[in-house]
Amino acid sequence: MNQTQPFLARVANGSLVVQILFGIVAGIILAVVSPASAVKVGFLGGLFVSALKAVAPILVFILVASSIANQKKGAHTNMKPIIVLYLFGTLMAALTAVTMSFLFPTTLTLVTGATGATPPEGITEVLNTLLFKIVDNPVNALMSGNFIGILAWAIALGFALHQASDATKQVFHDVSNGITLIVRFVIRLAPIGIFGLVANTFAETGFDALFGYGHLLAVLLGSMAVIAFVVNPIIVFVKTKENPYPLVLRCIRESGITAFFTRSSAANIPVNMQLCKDLDLHEDTYSVSIPLGATINMAGAAITITVLTLAAVHTMGIEVDVATAVLLSVVAAVSACGASGVAGGSLLLIPLACSLFGIPNEVAMQVVAVGFIIGVIQDSAETALNSSTDVIFTAAACKAAEAKLEGANAKAV
Repeated sequence: MNQTQPFLARVANGSLVVQILFGIVAGIILAVVSPASAVKVGFLGGLFVSALKAVAPILVFILVASSIANQKKGAHTNMKPIIVLYLFGTLMAALTAVTMSFLFPTTLTLVTGATGATPPEGITEVLNTLLFKIVDNPVNALMSGNFIGILAWAIALGFALHQASDATKQVFHDVSNGITLIVRFVIRLAPIGIFGLVANTFAETGFDALFGYGHLLAVLLGSMAVIAFVVNPIIVFVKTKENPYPLVLRCIRESGITAFFTRSSAANIPVNMQLCKDLDLHEDTYSVSIPLGATINMAGAAITITVLTLAAVHTMGIEVDVATAVLLSVVAAVSACGASGVAGGSLLLIPLACSLFGIPNEVAMQVVAVGFIIGVIQDSAETALNSSTDVIFTAAACKAAEAKLEGANAKAV
């Protein structure tokens, strides 16, 4: 008994990543051995995702408001370079997807099944929806998980409380610490939650339906892999002048894996904030950049929009010149930044991109249906790339700022 207790304690306090990997393996085994039991334990995954989604809005609201209210005058948050990295990274993802689609052209066997969805009619509608999300009622924003609205109200409240008494600021700081403790508890449940998600996914969905779209998935996942393991490290190296792979691989391991199985950038916000804290980044920076990244840093979405649009183009036999391909990249990048403001996410933005090539909406919606079929892999990989990149770019900007400050101090000495 004495030997068992220390073992259980070591398991409970051990590496969360290792525990998550055990959960993944256990979920797969259960789905293969007993699909019925795997479906039953699926509620564990639902509970975990719901808990993350429940705590994320209030965490973002309180943490951002508290950070800004308690921010010292003259403090630098490095938000400008982070936003530049977000937008540049999303554009590079779209350009990479165009290149991959031309190198490995894909044609589709079109299907029906997305006729009930309503895609946006243009970029203006996407941006219009995004603007109205910003001025959403704060209570409704918290209830609906509208993070761009939550962020806007938190920033406004933070600045309004900047001149408040120290006691008021301390209250917000204490509440922020309390919610952070709750988040840590929820994150420690990740292995159990992911065990339920994996078991349920394998048991109910399987991968039989995906085999027919192997080439499309290869182009999609290949493009995302190029961004994750080549483009992002290059961007980080240029920014920090350091070996980027320790940071990149850690973010993929500790943020990307969780995001892959939860398939929700919103649910992964608490995970990312905890990772930023573990990386010893400045709270005033990551408390704003992480929820903002969940809204506008959409490299995975840009890849999905571009690859599926060009698959439709190749299927229809339409010739594409370089100028149009570049225009598609820009449209995909801008649309991806507004993806969270459109019901249905990145897939419903495909008809918008298809309209550049004169593809009828009926055909475009069939492509959307294909996207739903491969969604169990496509959406998971897309979310993993989007969410892990939020931390990568935030950390890169913070490290670059620290290096610049150290250099300036050295010169002063």
